[in-house]
Amino acid sequence: MNKIKLAVLLLTLVILSSCGSGRTPTMGTAPAEDAAVAAVVKNHYENEADFETAQGRLRVQFQNESQNQTVTVTYRIKKDETIWMSAQLMGFPLAKVMITPKSVQFYEKISGTYFDGDFSLLSNLLGTPLDFDKVQNLLMGQTIYDLREERYRLTESSRGYQLAPAREEGIKKLFLLDGGNYKALAQQLSQEGASRGVTVTYPSYQTVNQQIFPQEIKIVANEGSSNTQIDMQFRSVEFNAPVSFPFSIPSGSDEIIIE
Repeated sequence: MNKIKLAVLLLTLVILSSCGSGRTPTMGTAPAEDAAVAAVVKNHYENEADFETAQGRLRVQFQNESQNQTVTVTYRIKKDETIWMSAQLMGFPLAKVMITPKSVQFYEKISGTYFDGDFSLLSNLLGTPLDFDKVQNLLMGQTIYDLREERYRLTESSRGYQLAPAREEGIKKLFLLDGGNYKALAQQLSQEGASRGVTVTYPSYQTVNQQIFPQEIKIVANEGSSNTQIDMQFRSVEFNAPVSFPFSIPSGSDEIIIE
């Protein structure tokens, strides 16, 4: 599972799993003094891209201590239902991945391997819960965690609105929202005891059909002395066109078994 192709295609799963956790129970209606926080959070969700489907192409660069690879990825999304990606290198197909709320599937052509499972299997392997929403939120410029399910402290700066949990429990979380469009500028999660963390930044956004959508996403994940960086550039995006999700594991492929 360390192959470059799989790392690129499953970046949203593997990186989020490094610092994920279950959703924090709702803490009730915020008191009056939290009105400013509530207003910022409300604007963040009101500016969420509203579409049924999205499709386009990505340029993805993956870099760590031993590898530096760039691939082209075709992506298709049916909001809240399916994320599909197909990776190519110099025109040659490498791999496909299809993620739904209930399943995670991918195959890699060169090695002739595939995985067909669900989030619980990967969650058990990596020791922390995963879900479809976290992956989709990251790709759309929304906060990975639902800001409406926990109380946050608000700090305003020249860069925008910084939100940190009113009470830290295990995972350190920090979110920076743009002062104009309220989209995510940066998201930072860390586990100090485990010496692992991930920072996601959004250097630029684009407006397509009045929808605000990321143009660049940069992800840096650290675990101990190991560092992984993934840069994603959306070369194109089209909303609400008919999409299909062709996915068929090639015959003769060997299943990746996770025990």
